[in-house]
Amino acid sequence: MSEPTSTHPRERVLVLGAAGRDFHDVNVLYRDDPGVEVVAITATQIPDIAGRTYPAALAGPLYPEGIRIVPEEDFEAVVRRERVDTVVLAYSDLAHTDVMHLASRAVAAGADFLVPGWRSTALRSRRPVVAVTGVRTGVGKSQSTRYVAGLLRASGRRVVAVRHPMPYGDLAEQACQRFETIEDLVRHRCTIEEREEYEPHLESGVVVFAGVDYARILREAEAEADVILWDGGNNDLPFYVPDLHLVLVDPLRPGDEVGYHPGEANVRMADVVLVAKCDSARPEDVAAVEASVRAVNHRAVVLRCDSPVTLDDPAIVVGRRVVAVEDGPTLTHGSMSYGAGVVGARAAGAAEVVDPAPYAVGSLAGTFARYPNARGVLPAMGYGEEQTRDLEATIRAMVDAGVVDAVVSGTPVNLTRVISVDVPLVRARYALREQEPGRLDALLRDALDR
Repeated sequence: MSEPTSTHPRERVLVLGAAGRDFHDVNVLYRDDPGVEVVAITATQIPDIAGRTYPAALAGPLYPEGIRIVPEEDFEAVVRRERVDTVVLAYSDLAHTDVMHLASRAVAAGADFLVPGWRSTALRSRRPVVAVTGVRTGVGKSQSTRYVAGLLRASGRRVVAVRHPMPYGDLAEQACQRFETIEDLVRHRCTIEEREEYEPHLESGVVVFAGVDYARILREAEAEADVILWDGGNNDLPFYVPDLHLVLVDPLRPGDEVGYHPGEANVRMADVVLVAKCDSARPEDVAAVEASVRAVNHRAVVLRCDSPVTLDDPAIVVGRRVVAVEDGPTLTHGSMSYGAGVVGARAAGAAEVVDPAPYAVGSLAGTFARYPNARGVLPAMGYGEEQTRDLEATIRAMVDAGVVDAVVSGTPVNLTRVISVDVPLVRARYALREQEPGRLDALLRDALDR
């Protein structure tokens, strides 16, 4: 941290964010530091965040007007206009070259560039913490977190999942949220993106906490848990110091485990590395990813796992033309071109997986333009009501055009709770399956017993 100058008695900081890690870093690094002034937070990846304010109720007494949130593309202008001393990176799933492009932009504008380490931003719990993180968005964290929760509950422990932030509504109201039932999702007006992460836990009886103020969330979660299960987002670092850190790597994207930030840091920190999707990846890619992991972290236990996909009712799909709905972030900043919906549809004998791009309505047309890798499937872009309605309208347009007979939903959320579909809809579900059953349970028990 640079020394305050005579011109600016407080170090002036600009935080680069995406409505998650940025808020956490402001809270733990800067909120109560009288020597620092956060002049703004930038926004990217998530729509409709820029133009808002990080409210004073969360920003603290040093920021009675809150902290403004501006588009990332404006950040050099902000650095120059506000005479920013330090630009701080606080979001995830960036290629290493993109991180350095951001650094170069900051340096050229006259500021230092800082990437905070995990020690300075991770809170310590009074309870044991098991963290599940990944190297990319869409690597299989959700299925793995559910699997780990099941193992912990089977050992007689009370488990509470704390989910990486997804605050897309009123930030002050979302400071600390607790979810126990599906009705809680309605009460909190959760988006599809939030439902995708919370619903599966709730359906298996696991309470979920999420929000913005992760110190407060931790205190409340500790009051009802024997074990805190950190459910990571994107490829971000844990917000809590883990007693056991599990990291997912993806042999369908070999090389990404050391090509993205902060995913590579997760691999280097991992106690256990789970190689997911081994049943659908090429053996040579599985071997390459394992070798890559061992080259940067020789002490981690590496376990191979499958990610089998099943359809609730395969008969709905056999011989029919279908549209596959997939998890949105997996296709966008995760860069995948398909997910469980496509895998399940093809395995069940669908006649055709129809490309929805020509029928895209509203914001979804923009999504396909920005992420051409997503063409061929329908991303469940549900960051708000407008996107949810565009998803519904796109499916309706395909039905009205007579090009699809059914919908295969590969998103973890039950879409029928949020949209209406005029053709049969079948869910594609996926789970983690160890190739050496019992290994992960033994590692969990050993870590928690210590």
